[in-house]
Amino acid sequence: MALVEMLKAEINDCMLKSPIKGRVMFRLAEPGEVIPSGGKVLTIIDLTDIYMNIYLPERYAGGIPLGGEARVVLDAIPDRQFAARVAYVSEKAQFTPKEVEATEERQMLVFRVKIRLEELNDHRLKPGMPGVSYIRLNPSAKWTELFK
Repeated sequence: MALVEMLKAEINDCMLKSPIKGRVMFRLAEPGEVIPSGGKVLTIIDLTDIYMNIYLPERYAGGIPLGGEARVVLDAIPDRQFAARVAYVSEKAQFTPKEVEATEERQMLVFRVKIRLEELNDHRLKPGMPGVSYIRLNPSAKWTELFK
């Protein structure tokens, strides 16, 4: 009986378990491959934590409230506005990342702002999709005014 319990424990120790429910994006090791302790096997995306990073000059970033309302419109899903919130505003300016295409924008110091999507119920939504974020700075402004 002790041998059976020991074998069950060893099998259990060999099982891969994720701390989150998510989607496997990349398999970094093949079945049967020996992995060192702490080695990476899979890259998993948490589908409950989808966000967009935007980069704004100081004159705009300074007025954005944490938790402020936002909307995201993705290039691949232009018919839908996803409700979102401002999750983070960087405390330090940085040079604009390479992903920004306009040369004049890349030459400015900007602040990173993380916009976290709240609506995750669309099967077309995937990590890495480009789009546009809108942040409500004026609480009396209506969202429909942004998209005319």
